[in-house]
Amino acid sequence: MNDGLPDGWTIERVRRAADDPEATLLTLDRPVVVEDRDRRDHVSLRPDTILGFPAFNLSLVRVGDDWYMGQLETDGS
Repeated sequence: MNDGLPDGWTIERVRRAADDPEATLLTLDRPVVVEDRDRRDHVSLRPDTILGFPAFNLSLVRVGDDWYMGQLETDGS
């Protein structure tokens, strides 16, 4: 089971690669938005995978074949 991770990846491998022992797969029930600079607006995304990296306050979000990096708030949003 890869839980939405790319083939061959596990959460343990992600933790080692990121040097963040607390990296985790986050649930998909949270709002995820990306800034559309052309429209000066935010667009809601429907992610396939959300990875949280608490040590760096970052998240990685996968939508189809595209990955986005963003800020992870202390409350997990």
